[in-house]
Order: sequence, then C-alpha cells, then structure tokens
Amino acid sequence: MNAMNQLPLLVTAVATVLTVAFALWVGAGEGPRAALRRGILAADRVTTGIAAVIACLAMSVAVFAGAWQVVARFATETPSVWSEALVRTALIWMAFIGVAVALRTGALVSIDVAHRYSRGTVRRALEAAALAASLSMLGVMFWFGWMMAERVQFQEMAGLEVSMSWGYAAIPIGAAFAMIGAVAHFLDRRSEELDLAV
Repeated sequence: MNAMNQLPLLVTAVATVLTVAFALWVGAGEGPRAALRRGILAADRVTTGIAAVIACLAMSVAVFAGAWQVVARFATETPSVWSEALVRTALIWMAFIGVAVALRTGALVSIDVAHRYSRGTVRRALEAAALAASLSMLGVMFWFGWMMAERVQFQEMAGLEVSMSWGYAAIPIGAAFAMIGAVAHFLDRRSEELDLAV
C-alpha cells in the first residue's frame, strides 16, 4: 500500500481513537462534562434535523423526477433526458444523508443481542467498539468521498450538465452528518425499536 492510501487510514485511526476517548470522557461525569454533553446533543438535534430535511427533499425530488420520466415517456412519447440522472443523484443524496438520521436513532444494524444481555463496563465497551467501527468507516468515507468529489469536478453528469462533484459530494457531507449522529447516539442512546423487539 502506498503512502497516499496509508495517510487517510492513519488519520482516521487516530481521529477515531481520540473521538471515542473524548466521548467516553464526556459521557461519564457531571459539571463541565454534562454541559459539554448537552452542547453536543443540542448540536446533534440541529444537524440531524437538517439531515432529515435534506434526505426528505432528495426523496421528493426523486419521486417527482421519476413521475415526470414516466409521463414524458408514455404520455408525450418524448423521454426526458435529465430525469433519470436527477433521480439517481437524488437517491444517492437521500441515502448518504439519511445515514445520519439512521445512526442517531439506532436504526442501522446493531449488536442488539450482545447489548441487551450485557451490563455495566462490558456494555459500555461494546458501545465504544461500535462507535469506533462506525467512526472508522465514516472517516474513510469522508476522506475518499472528498477526494472523488475533487477528482470529478470537471466532468459533467449526462443529461444534467452539472459537475459530477454534486453527486459525489453526498459522500463526505453524509459522513460528516453521520459522525455527529454516531457520537450523539453513544452519549444518548436511542433504539426503541430494538428495545421493544422480541
């Protein structure tokens, strides 16, 4: 592996360890730690709300563009050249931005059996390991998504005549939102659907 590929992994590993250590420190204790925890959770409410709105708007754009494609193709018999590319781009944005909301609510795949039957330090260690795994993956997504968005900035999407960077930008932006959601989920666990599952 060359140095260019090692650097993102090293930076991601160090940032993950520091973030998990910080989250463990903030998650336990009162006083300034509790104030910091409340601040992180308040910031998360804003960012997760923004992510939810963007994901819903992207889904709405995909639905309307897809409906227009059907109408244009079958009713007017003049297929639209832009709607398919717009649907694809909107769905990519919806998925990558929606990851933040899913992580925050605990709706992604989780180790719920191990979490349910563990207590105390073992449970917190499992939560910290899950946070580290999420942050590592999201860090790699952010770094290489950013690189891809920069690499394709002079290419245009067929049918839309806009830079392909607009499509690839969903990866680092979604990863950034999801990192905040993952830390907030660690500090204030929400997974009602898993807790009520049989």
